[in-house]
Amino acid sequence: MSKATILVVDDEEDILELVKYNLAREGYQVHLAATGEEGISSVRSQLPDLVILDLMLPGIDGLEVCRQLRNDSRTSHLPIIMLTAKGDEADMVTGLELGADDYIAKPFSPRVLVARVKTVLRRKGGAKSGAEEQQVITIQGLVINPGRHEVLIKGKSVDLTFTEFRILHTLAKRPGWVFSRYQIVDAVRGDDYPVTDRSVDVQIAALRKKLGGYGRYIETVRGIGYRFKD
Repeated sequence: MSKATILVVDDEEDILELVKYNLAREGYQVHLAATGEEGISSVRSQLPDLVILDLMLPGIDGLEVCRQLRNDSRTSHLPIIMLTAKGDEADMVTGLELGADDYIAKPFSPRVLVARVKTVLRRKGGAKSGAEEQQVITIQGLVINPGRHEVLIKGKSVDLTFTEFRILHTLAKRPGWVFSRYQIVDAVRGDDYPVTDRSVDVQIAALRKKLGGYGRYIETVRGIGYRFKD
């Protein structure tokens, strides 16, 4: 069975070649783009399974590319891994706010990049098979269906990113259980993901906003983390 198709968008030729070489060696089909415009055009002409997106691009930057992909129904759930050379937490936070699934700071280890790609694609590939992971959760008009990766509020679909959905499902399936920020990240991304308190808080804030009045079910436990109201 052929492996996934990955689009890499970066204006540095050496980075493109490095990423392509390491991913192709793992059996992935790799497409390249040097600008944000080329990246968007490539996605629209041939939808990949994952995008690796540099933030610092000429013309349309990576954040705008991410924004446009998330605002298009055809690509709204397309997994995106951000690359940033700035080492600035603000850029990472902005990307996560826009719905990126992961981020890697330059310079990076090719082995780490490949591991992150495998993790994101594995998450995309389907939910766990356990009964708990597949059980539909219903709370006074809020329906969380992990099998369909769908959230409904009074019958109306709520558009969540993969990460937002996983956070909501992780909290809601254990109401009253307090999760630290690191436990949330472990459940959503795996324990090798470098996280800051701020990045988790950003995801929670975005999730609450999308849930509207139901956002109150996600409670902050000061000094510890978050829980779903029981």
